[in-house]
Amino acid sequence: MFTEGGWRGPSFCEAATSASGRGEHRAEGVCSRLREAARRRGRPSLKGKRKRGSASVPERELGRMKTSAELHEQEKPPSSPRATGPGRLGHARGRGPDALRGGAAGPGRASSGAPRERKMAPHGPGSLTTLVPWAAALLLALGVERALALPEICTQCPGSVQNLSKVALYCKTTRELMLHARCCLNQKGTILGLDLQNCSLEDPGPNFHQAHTTVIIDLQANPLKGDLANTFRGFTQLQTLILPQDVNCPGGINAWNTITSYIDNQICQGQKNLCNNTGDPEMCPENGSCVPDGPGLLQCVCADGFHGYKCMRQGSFSLLMFFGILGSTTLSVSILLWATQRRKAKTS
Repeated sequence: MFTEGGWRGPSFCEAATSASGRGEHRAEGVCSRLREAARRRGRPSLKGKRKRGSASVPERELGRMKTSAELHEQEKPPSSPRATGPGRLGHARGRGPDALRGGAAGPGRASSGAPRERKMAPHGPGSLTTLVPWAAALLLALGVERALALPEICTQCPGSVQNLSKVALYCKTTRELMLHARCCLNQKGTILGLDLQNCSLEDPGPNFHQAHTTVIIDLQANPLKGDLANTFRGFTQLQTLILPQDVNCPGGINAWNTITSYIDNQICQGQKNLCNNTGDPEMCPENGSCVPDGPGLLQCVCADGFHGYKCMRQGSFSLLMFFGILGSTTLSVSILLWATQRRKAKTS
């Protein structure tokens, strides 16, 4: 009647009582005790279904008979939510929803079938912190690129503009101007001030014409040599020029409103327009006009529709005719040279 795995259900009890009269009362007593124990636990004795999330495992039908030790263990309260019956059906049902997916329940998860929480990647404000280094690197790269894009004349002399220089005062007192290296620039990058004092310059250098838009230039404390008359050609906006004490202002007194000499420098202020001061009306041709070209310099510009020597030719310059004549002449000379050189190569 009794086996290791349990008892075998009502069919086994009926077969046992019919086979032996002596064990009839004994078998019926065992069956009644089992049914009573099943009722006390709140589950049907024959065909019970456990609720979802329950820690105990129901039996679909009364199967094998259980020993008294197993019955005693079943009457004890379950020690954990994962306690299940010893049968194969109990082990399969104790897994909860994972059993349907073919996976066993994890060690930290209850067998009640609670849904698994999924952790999503952070997409909140915390993810913006990763953009800060990239933004800083971009701003740094733009700053470096701006520094590299400065005109060469601004970095010709090492160091920066001194705080007490006239160029620095002009740049700080004028709105929307900023100091970069030796230059004072506006928002568009145009040079309006240049400070090359104490740079050991004998001449301003080939890049000096990059500063033809300047309003103020400081060249004091430099061993400048030679005549600076043609050095400032095209500097029509220049209003203040600071030179060493032994260097004359370009154009002389006729080109400047005031020239002031000090112990260590000489300041030329207020560039004059020689076209307004000259008394020679025939300086420019009839079809031309006078325009200033820097301190002490001027030039004649042809009026619209005139060109050539003394602006005597009327109409626009014919580029097609010019390049046509030049190209045909070059081609003819090239063919002639090729023929003569080839003849000399054959005779030799």
